[in-house]
Amino acid sequence: MKLLFWWVLMSVAVTVSAQGVTLTGTVSSNGQPVVLAHIVLKETNQGTTANEAGRFSIPSVSSGRYTLLVSAVGYKAFTKSVTVGSATVHVAVELEEELGALDEIVITGSMKEVSKLQSPIPVEVYAPALFRKNPTPNIFESLNLVNGVQPQVNCNVCNTGDIHINGLEGPYTMVLIDGMPIVSSLSTVYGLAGIPNNLVRRIEVVKGPASTLYGSEAVGGLINIITKEPSAMSPVQVDLYGTTVGEFNLDMSSALRIGKATSLLGVNYFNYDQLRDINHDNFTDVTLQKRVSVFNKWDLPKQKGSLAWRYFYEDRWGGELQWTHQYRGSDIYYGESIYTNRWEVIGSHPLSADRNITLDYSYNYHVQDSYYGTVKFFANQHVAFTQVRWNKTIGKHDLLTGIPVRFIHYDDNTPGTAELSGRNNPAITFLPGVFIQDEINLQKKLSMLLGARYDNHNVHGNIFTPRISFRYAVSPSGVFRLTGGNGYRVVNLFTEDHAALTGAREVVIVNELKPEQSWNVNLNYTKMIALHSGFWNVDGSLFYTRFTNKIVGDFLTDADKIIYDNLDGYAISRGITLNTDLQFANGLSVLAGLTIMDVYSREAGEKIPQLFAPRFSGTLAASYTTSNKAWLIDLTGRINGPMHLPVQPDDFRPDKSPVVPLINMQVTRTFSGKNEKHQWEIYGGVKNLLNFIPKNPLMHPDDPFDRPAGKYFDETGNPRPDTNPYGYTFDTAYNYAPIQGLKGFFGVRYTIN
Repeated sequence: MKLLFWWVLMSVAVTVSAQGVTLTGTVSSNGQPVVLAHIVLKETNQGTTANEAGRFSIPSVSSGRYTLLVSAVGYKAFTKSVTVGSATVHVAVELEEELGALDEIVITGSMKEVSKLQSPIPVEVYAPALFRKNPTPNIFESLNLVNGVQPQVNCNVCNTGDIHINGLEGPYTMVLIDGMPIVSSLSTVYGLAGIPNNLVRRIEVVKGPASTLYGSEAVGGLINIITKEPSAMSPVQVDLYGTTVGEFNLDMSSALRIGKATSLLGVNYFNYDQLRDINHDNFTDVTLQKRVSVFNKWDLPKQKGSLAWRYFYEDRWGGELQWTHQYRGSDIYYGESIYTNRWEVIGSHPLSADRNITLDYSYNYHVQDSYYGTVKFFANQHVAFTQVRWNKTIGKHDLLTGIPVRFIHYDDNTPGTAELSGRNNPAITFLPGVFIQDEINLQKKLSMLLGARYDNHNVHGNIFTPRISFRYAVSPSGVFRLTGGNGYRVVNLFTEDHAALTGAREVVIVNELKPEQSWNVNLNYTKMIALHSGFWNVDGSLFYTRFTNKIVGDFLTDADKIIYDNLDGYAISRGITLNTDLQFANGLSVLAGLTIMDVYSREAGEKIPQLFAPRFSGTLAASYTTSNKAWLIDLTGRINGPMHLPVQPDDFRPDKSPVVPLINMQVTRTFSGKNEKHQWEIYGGVKNLLNFIPKNPLMHPDDPFDRPAGKYFDETGNPRPDTNPYGYTFDTAYNYAPIQGLKGFFGVRYTIN
């Protein structure tokens, strides 16, 4: 009997030992759980995924020593050695943000916090870690690494720029800061260059109309710049770098706690004052600039929300090498000089204890004092915005409604706001509206989003914009989304006629311009694939947008004019975009994207290609980190296929650009002090590694004033038949690549953790 008892006892002990113990843990990043992180014990076939709270559990782990591998989309792969004994083991894992689309909380698609995988609207999310792989002094240049998003320089003298999404011009892209329409109208031309990277927590990109939630300008898509939270910031961060062509950029930020509130102060300074002329046309290759931006954000005590403000000043000029500020506005030497002053305020405050009712508001004041040769342009703009949002979940319905109001006061010295009946006549926009959105959970895997918006424009009257979206989860990590909707854009004179100032073209508006309307459909598929030593994320979309009342600028009929009218026909933007994100535990990561598109207008049976819309484009960010995390090697790049360019009649320059490859390389060395409290990073590399430089960016740079009795025009202003048989005039809009060519850079970062 005793023998039987001991045999049973030993059998139970052996069985329990064979079953092993449970390994539990949590996966988080910056205090937030990482949903669907993939956890694997490398020496076994055992693994699991983290739940919505970031918790995971692996049962029946035998005693021994293992390597725990944790990977998640948008985070660096994490490995840790764990020892399993006879008791339950708990592991806390903290992931560091990496390249691309994070499966974290996003807000842009539906204006409420939701996991990226759960969002009914496809949202691409990019962390600052991506943009550090090719350091730039502002957000505008950083977006070159985002697939389907093209920062386009429109003037080779003053370097004006806008952001194209899927081939659509800058006026169709809405840029938000913390969800507020801060960057619009006057500020779209130069304000984008004034947004420093040091204040960015992440960037969310929505491709396709979003007017149902955000109103005018969100026709082609929107970019939401989410600023850093003071409570999640390091006490001190400094990033300083310079380039071999003389550029100098400094980013500094500091976070501190004052009572129950936390505050972030960020300062950016950029300086470039070197006269360079690689192509020997006697014009600066890029504008010389002095720029300063100060940003301050407060996280107020609970139930009080947040408040932020920013000041931006810039002095930039480009032109003939002999130009100095004493020649500003004169016809002795040609120069384009722009002074910019800008103030911004952004706030968000809950109005109820459950935070279901929120007040949002923003205000910005923008002043531009500029000369384009002898043409003076002075403008100022006030933009005020406020809205009240209400969010409530009732059964299967997640309701969101809001009442937004936008007010714009715009005044300049052009005929667009000239005196009327002896009084100044500034352009006034008053745009109140109301929107409602209902996200319905039809089944466990299927949900539907319905949205509608009504706006009343003080000039264009009533505007209605609906939207519908379906989301179907084929698996916990694979999602289909089908979205359709309407977008609209009202006319902004400055955005439309700015090209006239940079080349002395006259703006002609044929008829009273009507608001543009667009209808869009987008099919998106996202899949996260767990690998044994990392993960693979795939994201693809088919898009189709049809415009009516499209505002078209005719640069070709008359070399001295830009003729604007609503298109008597329609315009199409269609294509496919693919993104892939690979990350491995051995330190290798690859983020790559490809966009193929066809963007054109059709009028009177004729197909007219869209300018600056490459048939294909691609992006790449490949990185390798050594096992001790001390060295990081980055290879980044972008390729643009041929795109149609603005040429003059009988122009000797090709009307399509060549294929443009831009490749950059960077090496980073990281040093950590005791207890890793102090961290230093030294980095350096090369931009435009292939030294690609565009040809003939300026027309007639040796006579930028088109002087009568000059080299190309006779005393009566007619083209000389011997030197100017085709009647060419000075023009700056022919641009398809940076003019600077290859350049090196070197920098240092310091962080107190």
